[in-house]
Amino acid sequence: MGSRVLSLRLDDELLERIRQHAAKRGMSVQDYVVRTLVREDFDERFQSSIDATERLGGWGDTAPEAADGSPAAHG
Repeated sequence: MGSRVLSLRLDDELLERIRQHAAKRGMSVQDYVVRTLVREDFDERFQSSIDATERLGGWGDTAPEAADGSPAAHG
């Protein structure tokens, strides 16, 4: 996997907050930002998968209901 350079212009307050978050985790600012972007990308792709599954009919009946619509008792 290759890598590329991404240059960002941040205001001083935002950069300082990012530095503080990174320091709390013992990370460099670069590592913290990359980790945050990767996590956000995963969350977005995961949500897209859930949305697509729901459009296709969902997961099926995972929780049976009683006749009145309430969750059925187990046992």
